[in-house]
Amino acid sequence: MTAQVTVGLDGSDESLAAARWGAGEAVLREVPLRLVHVEEWPNTPEVPLPYARTSAEQAEELLRGGADRARKEHPGLEVFTGQLCGRVAAELTAAADEADLMALGSRGLGGVLGFFVGSVSLSVVGAARKPVVLVRTEGAGRHAEPTAPRDGIVVGVDIHHPCESLLAFSFAEAARRRVPLRFLHSWTLPASYGRAAVVDPGIGEELGARLLGDLDGLLAPWRERFPGVEATAKAVSGSATHRMAQASQGAELVIVGRRTPRLPVGTRLGRVAHAVLHHSPAPVAVVPLSEPTGTG
Repeated sequence: MTAQVTVGLDGSDESLAAARWGAGEAVLREVPLRLVHVEEWPNTPEVPLPYARTSAEQAEELLRGGADRARKEHPGLEVFTGQLCGRVAAELTAAADEADLMALGSRGLGGVLGFFVGSVSLSVVGAARKPVVLVRTEGAGRHAEPTAPRDGIVVGVDIHHPCESLLAFSFAEAARRRVPLRFLHSWTLPASYGRAAVVDPGIGEELGARLLGDLDGLLAPWRERFPGVEATAKAVSGSATHRMAQASQGAELVIVGRRTPRLPVGTRLGRVAHAVLHHSPAPVAVVPLSEPTGTG
């Protein structure tokens, strides 16, 4: 793995927004920026040689223009470019695995409907072993300026599953950006509570308080490790997908986890992560989470 931020460019406005966001992230991390373009190959059984040459020239121009913009906006930033050839999702996934962070663009469909996440982006998010960030055109500038109002970073946490990599990524990002962290755990009363919850609403309050205590306990060692990061926690009742979509409005960055399957094949993108990717106006970072191996 190379210490760098990698961005997949395809010439769309969304990928250019991802490049802008990625450049800002590379500056924060003090690492180089790598811009890559993947030529789908083979895209037809037989591709005329003149077409292949034209496509390669267009890719070179795209990458050169992206690199020039990044260097202009961030003097001193080291920028590399690369032209790749093969299946786009597979090549971008491999590029993501070689970097600290991958950024890709996502096409917006409006605030109500959220945004369309293409099959390539979903494939990369679901398979990469390193964090991947999806960026909308309006979210590219959400690296907070020192004097700008900041809503901070929103992190969705499932306290019932291992999430050390999620917490590590979240606290490191907040420390770099000097913005607060807002951790959110959503819960619903188990069906076994039945009528007891109706007769005694305090049952729900008691469960919520206990879950908040568990979340605070999970965050305690990270708060000690990052004393300069303001980290608040909430355990709220209701749908996790709805709560996270609400919390993402106005955020600088949204972070969610993705559990990795125990089997060596297949990917897993949970319903919460999937919903946040479609409805958050802010960039969304998806962090792979490791499942315990177990012995029996």
